[in-house]
Amino acid sequence: MTASTPMAPATRSTPRLPGPDVVRAAALIGVVVMNYHGYLILRADSSLRTGWAEMLFDPWDGPLSTRFAATFVLVAGVGVALMTTSSVEARHTAATAEESTATKRQIRTLRLRLARRGLVLYVGGLLLDEIWPGTIIPYYGAMFVVAAIVFTWRSRWLLLLGAGAAIGGSAIRVWRFTRARDGFSTTWLTEPDEGSWRDHVFGLFVNGTHPLLPWLAFLCAGIALGRVLHTSWWRPVALVAGITLVTTSWLASSNSTTAFQFVALSVNPIDRGVVYTASALGSALVAYGMIDWLAVHHPVATDPLRRAGRMTLSLYIAHVLVFNLVVDWLGWIEPAGIASSLLFALGFWTAGIIAADAWQHRYGLGPAERLYRFLGG
Repeated sequence: MTASTPMAPATRSTPRLPGPDVVRAAALIGVVVMNYHGYLILRADSSLRTGWAEMLFDPWDGPLSTRFAATFVLVAGVGVALMTTSSVEARHTAATAEESTATKRQIRTLRLRLARRGLVLYVGGLLLDEIWPGTIIPYYGAMFVVAAIVFTWRSRWLLLLGAGAAIGGSAIRVWRFTRARDGFSTTWLTEPDEGSWRDHVFGLFVNGTHPLLPWLAFLCAGIALGRVLHTSWWRPVALVAGITLVTTSWLASSNSTTAFQFVALSVNPIDRGVVYTASALGSALVAYGMIDWLAVHHPVATDPLRRAGRMTLSLYIAHVLVFNLVVDWLGWIEPAGIASSLLFALGFWTAGIIAADAWQHRYGLGPAERLYRFLGG
């Protein structure tokens, strides 16, 4: 399943960019469609899982699987950059001892804030997982804790960390394949005792729905992207890089001929190979570049999405509660195919955008965002 999380706020010295909010809202539309479709077809007859539309929106191994979530992680990284870059730059330009001390104090405050917010998301995500299995929220929380450690790194080291996470996730999958081929079991890694410390650690890094290996790659790329949004060249570079990554990945995967290659060069999210990570990152970069352009050049048309994008945590929790109410408790929607999922998601989003606009005009921060800021700093 896919999910969302709030982005760290921009610094007060600069106006809030519309692009990240609009990208986040657009991605959440896909999140809701994929989640509703996935949870409905889990309850539906297998005969409903046929046709091109079902394959396109298949939440497990379809071509759109996890790409909306990858975009969310990318935007989360952009948010970390917008929140922290000015302080990081000030550390390198401090002219006096007093300025250096003040900058170090500010960086320490940012580390604590990111870590606190990460812990809030992690604990809250584990609680939400009890009623919405597969939520990405706890993984977001863990990524924010990692961000608290690495946000002062130079972009090249962040990109190397992301590449290492992608390679690490792929290497573990390939190792598991070769061990199984040679007759050895890896269940100690993939099936630890439920509730044990290994279950939590291995789930967070390897076995979970959105493990840090390789999902940390999207966050690191987002931080690097957020640092160059003030330039005039970032958009064409992001679009070209994204298209190149997607094209190269699909070509590599389509030329697989052996069982080993099908695993090592897989674009299936379940395999978590480096080719999959490159493909998902590429699609996220293309989506970010294109939607950000729309947000900048058509602000009136995209303003409802901008407002909704500032309340993604509230809207995400709402879409979970609405599903449980309408499907599980009241039984108003029966398990069915993609048409029902699309209509359900459209109805939720129509109401969600109207509610988000009204709430922001009257109260400002969304209810979940307000609680998140109160607990996380």
